[in-house]
Amino acid sequence: MANSELTVEEVDVLIVGGGPVGLITAYQLARNLPRSTHTIKIIEKHAKSAQDQYGRAITIFPRSTEMLDQLGLADSLAQQCFACRETANYDKHGNEVPGRGWAFMRDMKDTKWDFALVLRQKYQEEIFRTAMARQGVQLDAPYALTGIEVREDVMPGGYRVLATIEHGETKVKSVVKCKYLVGADGGKSFVRRAMDIPFDGSSSEDKWVRIDGVIETDLPKPRAYCAIESPTHGNVLWVALDHGATRIGFAFTAERQKAYKEFDEEAAVKEAIASVKPFSLKFNQVDWWTIYVVGQRIARSFFVHDCIFLAGDACHTHSSGAAQGMNTGMHDAVNLGWKLSLVLQGLAKPHLLYSYQAERFPNVQRLINYDKDISRLMTMQLPEAWTGDPNADPNEILGTVMAEAGTFSSGLGIYYEPDNYLSISQATDLSLVQPGQRAPDVSLQKPATFEPTRLQTETPNTATFYVVLFAGDVKLTKPALASFTKTVSTLPWLQDSEAPIKCMSIFAGPGGPSAYDTIGGIPFGRVFYDENHSAHLRYGIATEKGAIFVLRPDGWVGTVLELDEDAGGKLEGYFGAFLNVVFPDSTKGVS
Repeated sequence: MANSELTVEEVDVLIVGGGPVGLITAYQLARNLPRSTHTIKIIEKHAKSAQDQYGRAITIFPRSTEMLDQLGLADSLAQQCFACRETANYDKHGNEVPGRGWAFMRDMKDTKWDFALVLRQKYQEEIFRTAMARQGVQLDAPYALTGIEVREDVMPGGYRVLATIEHGETKVKSVVKCKYLVGADGGKSFVRRAMDIPFDGSSSEDKWVRIDGVIETDLPKPRAYCAIESPTHGNVLWVALDHGATRIGFAFTAERQKAYKEFDEEAAVKEAIASVKPFSLKFNQVDWWTIYVVGQRIARSFFVHDCIFLAGDACHTHSSGAAQGMNTGMHDAVNLGWKLSLVLQGLAKPHLLYSYQAERFPNVQRLINYDKDISRLMTMQLPEAWTGDPNADPNEILGTVMAEAGTFSSGLGIYYEPDNYLSISQATDLSLVQPGQRAPDVSLQKPATFEPTRLQTETPNTATFYVVLFAGDVKLTKPALASFTKTVSTLPWLQDSEAPIKCMSIFAGPGGPSAYDTIGGIPFGRVFYDENHSAHLRYGIATEKGAIFVLRPDGWVGTVLELDEDAGGKLEGYFGAFLNVVFPDSTKGVS
């Protein structure tokens, strides 16, 4: 059948790949975009039943959970997860050695989600699909992408992409015309290959095995995140899973491979038992196992032709040594989701989309640099660039490297470089928390009821920016507050009820009967109290001065301003760089 005879469907965004990255991207777009004017389509080449295996990714670290919380997804994950706060590291004799392996997980503080949320991908995807369906989008499977044509004669923002898809069973083909296409289709991405995007990096000779099941053991702390320093199987991973299961992961060295003509489930069980010696291990049930080659690769471009994105494993692959694969993909999905939502609604300028690669690429490169060292050390090899003692114990060096990478691995230390665009430094000495850094989640109190709440609860990710006024001690900041309120009262984004910007004030000290009485006028946006000054203290803001923070939709700090008469103009300049803000002659009311 000629292309002209194929059924043609028009959508705003086609997402290829029904794993966590694709599902979270689709969910955000469906949640943020009006159904009456925008259409999202997501396809997966495997039938749902074929995808219901266990295995695959398991661990969500605190920053990823915070982002999912702001999307309204974390509570459902917490219902089923194994919340892992305990770690242990055992040497080859079975003695516990503190400070090695996964010890950094004990220091994942400064967050409500201060644990590793362990839930197998099978269950995660069920939650994400259900949430996406509530927003009116179903996963279409089995459909494979078989061709992509980018129409250069169509301006960016138009239906520029012609995607040919094929049903996995009937083999019937159809065409999807879309404005944007997101390739979240894994390490062997068809989208990446069809666009001829180089995938730089290499694969090693190392092979790793992962096996999940219900077990019996004499390991002292079986329901924890453990490492066992095996002389034959490297730094062995032991993770307590959801639903009472356990994952064992180990290096399958060339020497061990010689014993097997064929590596099957029986062999995986046998090697798992050997890997955890001197502890005993018995599998009562095997849910899943796999063997794979370790490598680190990164796509040269994450965004091409002004209309095609790569996300997750489609644009970066690495070992599972530091359990970062899915977390990194979630960061991709969240970063892309709000930006694409705003551009599709005409609320942001299209060049905002270029910040996706600008922000994500350096962080992926940081991960790969860590991963190269971690994956080698886990196979009892020193890092390639190692210049220290050639006889050093890889287990000891691994503990040091994982500790150094701890805030990055937890996600709480992931940052975006100042760029004079989205992360602008305008008052560097004003606070501890700087533009490009995560906005710490702090405890607050609501007015009147003094009900406790949290900053992230009050700043959900709905593709909305939040201008947060830390008002300090009103007795001392009242003149500055009055000056600021006067200068911002006529700004465009306050005149447009549809502008993707919301305002809130946080007052230091206990709440009174009325915020109006407290400041002698109408407050700036929604009101919250910082009763014991802990929020101001965490942000490093002097209560006698106050400060203004712009929080991005994804929970990173956009800019920080002094509380003075110049703040209004600086806010207008910040938002004006990437938002399509209407001007004061708008007939819409003040939000």
